[in-house]
Amino acid sequence: MILLVFLQSKRFEIQNFKNLAFTNSLGIFSFFLILFYMGLRPVSGEYFVDMATYARQFQAYSNGEPINEERDVYFEYFTKFCTTIMSLEVYFQVLAILYLVPLYVASRRIFKEYWYYAFLMIISSLIFWNAGVNGIRNGVATSFFLLGISYSNKKIVMACFMAVAFAFHKSTLLLIAIYLFTTFYKNTKYILAFWFLSILLSLALGGFWESFFLNFGFGEDERLTGYLSTDQDDLDMAVKVGFRWDFLLYSATGVYTGWYFIFKKKFEDIYYNHLFNIYLLANATWILVIRANYSNRFAYLSWFMLGVIIIYPLLKIKFFTKQHEIVGKIILGYFLFTYLLNVILAK
Repeated sequence: MILLVFLQSKRFEIQNFKNLAFTNSLGIFSFFLILFYMGLRPVSGEYFVDMATYARQFQAYSNGEPINEERDVYFEYFTKFCTTIMSLEVYFQVLAILYLVPLYVASRRIFKEYWYYAFLMIISSLIFWNAGVNGIRNGVATSFFLLGISYSNKKIVMACFMAVAFAFHKSTLLLIAIYLFTTFYKNTKYILAFWFLSILLSLALGGFWESFFLNFGFGEDERLTGYLSTDQDDLDMAVKVGFRWDFLLYSATGVYTGWYFIFKKKFEDIYYNHLFNIYLLANATWILVIRANYSNRFAYLSWFMLGVIIIYPLLKIKFFTKQHEIVGKIILGYFLFTYLLNVILAK
């Protein structure tokens, strides 16, 4: 699909009717292919890690176990309800629907007829697959958050979707707080400066930030305590810890893109500025705790927006002579970076 879009970008202008008909058809096919490929995967903890935990909880609720109120309680009620009307396999298909449909609708709302380019960037992201089959609640929550901010012109609808996001995973409270903050504070120049400052603070103070967030009250969530911990005994269950320069480089692609279009190309778009400010602050928070176990789960609170941040200006205004070809190259390069980190370097 990536290659088809890349080749198509060399044949037609992006607004050409034949191109739009092609990308829309390919987009619908892509959506349903991934929806059922992800939703109908085998129930396995060996290949999908946390999927086994979700399956055990589903079976426990099926057997009459009371709601676990120490977790994301609204999600637990949702799971309990699902046990009364569907099988375990259907439950995972429903979760896949809740993960993908908001991304599809948000892409349609934000980018109109060019929606598939944005959707393709989202599904090509480094952590897209993992968020759908492993960190499932986190994935569903951030999808609803993105759907919510696509309704920024309809505040009540947006608030409802953000409430759903919070109900599925408490971590989105950080995103909601950042959204509210950046609604009133809009100076992108200083927020960008803070992003660079967060790198220096993380390098200089190391594990101080993990302790700070734990002492600040985040440690009340047992799972979050585990994510912030850098205990070496937990490393067999965690991703590689330390200052992840590769992940920082990945994040920096969005930072550079936003800087380039806003300050270099003088791209004036209030909605994009707001998205970029949210991305910067969410990513800066992750940088501060970059050494923690499972810091990739914090990174996801910004990475789920990365594809949109990169492609947005190019789908709104024509900056270059062969802009469609540039879009095709960016999508291909973005995917290849994901392939490099997720497949080649992961071996």
